[in-house]
Amino acid sequence: MTRIVHLSDLHFGAHDESLVEAVDWQVDQLKPDLVVISGDFTQRARTEQFREACEFLDGLRERGHEVLGVPGNHDVPLYDVLRRFLSPLARYRRFIDDTLCPFIELPGVAVLGINTARSLTFKDGRINRDQVDFIRETFARTSSEAFRVLVTHHPLFALEVAGEVERAIGRQELALDAVEESGVDMLLAGHAHHASSQDAGDLVTRAGGVLVVQAGTATSTRVREQEQSFNVVDIGEGGATVTIFAWSDDDFRAKDARRYQWVEGRWKVCEQAEPAH
Repeated sequence: MTRIVHLSDLHFGAHDESLVEAVDWQVDQLKPDLVVISGDFTQRARTEQFREACEFLDGLRERGHEVLGVPGNHDVPLYDVLRRFLSPLARYRRFIDDTLCPFIELPGVAVLGINTARSLTFKDGRINRDQVDFIRETFARTSSEAFRVLVTHHPLFALEVAGEVERAIGRQELALDAVEESGVDMLLAGHAHHASSQDAGDLVTRAGGVLVVQAGTATSTRVREQEQSFNVVDIGEGGATVTIFAWSDDDFRAKDARRYQWVEGRWKVCEQAEPAH
């Protein structure tokens, strides 16, 4: 079994330090093979906020955790116009990761991150043709038996959250074609501050065949109809279990666990799963 802890929307600069400490402690207890962070490390892409995020990442790595992250729209400067358009992710590259589309192979699992943050939009994300080609080429080099995971900050599908519709990623059709042709099994994303998991066919008729997993915000003080949370994804035995760890009083506790198995071309909840521990 391969275990991924899926964090998102840390928003250092608008975070709660007690939540950060609790995430640190829980990650150590859960002993994941990989920690995925799907964007928005900072609130306003300021140097001091990136320093705080970097300190958090350094702590994870010093304690032996492998980390893969991608930028979010909040990691692009909003009010510093020159930096926003001339070097939008320079601070991200300096403090977080010089690689904007990282790739890690674990036993039986391949995980690829793609940067969807753009200077020309304040909130929405996009994917381009070079990135679509990169998705195809990268997964083509992996074993045909590998469970393939694609990580973005922005969801590839439109989602309804708190009565509002979060728009799908720009050039969605290109992205979905690449996902299908590359045999991607799971999408991990954030942005909406709302945790959920479902087969893509529940969102778009033509898009069955991939499990869509959204993370809530792990440490931000801004929530949307849900408390702060993160996901634990256990992959193995022909399927995947997704457990939401939600904030309750003074700690993150396993709130919901769904075991998905591949049945007749779709991911279906097949049994009541034991929460991750």
